[in-house]
Amino acid sequence: MEIDIRELETYQELAHDGARSAADSLSQLTGIGTNVQVTNVSLMSPSDLENEFFAKEFAGVSIDLTGEISGQVALAFDEEGREAITDKLVPADDPEKKKSSIKEVGNIMTSGFVDGWANYLNATIKSSPPTYIQGQGTDVLPTSVSEVDSHLFVFRSRVEVEEGTDANEAVDFRILLIPDSHSLERTLEPQTEDGISFEKLEIFTDMSKEGAQKAATNITSMTSIETNVNISRLTLVPIEDIPKEVGTKRYVGTVMEYEGKISGYLVILFDHPSGRAVVDALVPMETDEQWGEMEQEALKELSNIMTSGFVDGWANVLNAEIKHQPPDFVADTGTSVMRTVTDQIGRPDDHAFLLDSSIETNTDQVFTCQMLALPHRDELEAALDDLLVENTENTRVDPDDLFG
Repeated sequence: MEIDIRELETYQELAHDGARSAADSLSQLTGIGTNVQVTNVSLMSPSDLENEFFAKEFAGVSIDLTGEISGQVALAFDEEGREAITDKLVPADDPEKKKSSIKEVGNIMTSGFVDGWANYLNATIKSSPPTYIQGQGTDVLPTSVSEVDSHLFVFRSRVEVEEGTDANEAVDFRILLIPDSHSLERTLEPQTEDGISFEKLEIFTDMSKEGAQKAATNITSMTSIETNVNISRLTLVPIEDIPKEVGTKRYVGTVMEYEGKISGYLVILFDHPSGRAVVDALVPMETDEQWGEMEQEALKELSNIMTSGFVDGWANVLNAEIKHQPPDFVADTGTSVMRTVTDQIGRPDDHAFLLDSSIETNTDQVFTCQMLALPHRDELEAALDDLLVENTENTRVDPDDLFG
């Protein structure tokens, strides 16, 4: 299947406008001011999508779509958002009325989201009556997710309350559009020869996830902290939104540049407790609470080894040499770190591919590490095209053979 990336960008913008319409509807119904934080298109496996929703309890609606675009839409509020909305609309403690209010709000919001797509395609897209959803993971995801045996494109929007809004009215909701593969293939079919192979994007995503798993293994072998990859995805996102993807939480980590058939930047970020745990494990002596030279060098050494495992997989698949520079230590908010990186890239396109992997513990120990790779888009597209034309045998490489 060949897809038109430029058309996919347009669909991302439609999803953003739809999220804005949904947020405006919420504000009109409840008086709670909202902002669309980020909207992107992610290529991810069903298991990664499920993991994304296991951290919190969500409630919302699921709606089936038929017509020019068929598939499912899910709108999910986190627990605080659900309470803020129902407290506004149903002051009395009536569980059934609160549930009905979420269905009503969700129905109105998703209608605004879908209408923009129908207008752009000049076609009819019909929506089913909303089904109430509540829970974690698969409980709040469209049923179509469990029917996919490979990867799927997911249009994701995150909306939060405006700054200055009462903390008791915190609302964080996600809108997911999961179109079925046939309607997406039909609408994204390239009109020229400039399409990108969906299968090659899948392979590149798989290789990147295996690289992240190798990085997690390196963390464990060097620190004895048990880790695993929780989420890994390839995202098409507006460049200006990339810093928002990471958020304002403070991190320590590294930024390094890589060069070769594809070039770009790889960012490794630990939250402060995780960074301290890593340093304590790497440096068998009491260290300062501040990030002095010894602590920085320990973190840079680990990041260097993590990067090697990550980038080597790309080089093997693309049959090309990719080298990375020594890492630079960073200690700042995620937004500030990523803004510095996007400023350095200075690409002419409005959108970029972002590989995002989250490494966490599978024990009670708190540990989070985020790996974000930002390749130059034109080089990635050219490399994938070469892989299709010149290196077809590599498209059938088993990731276990590369990272075993």
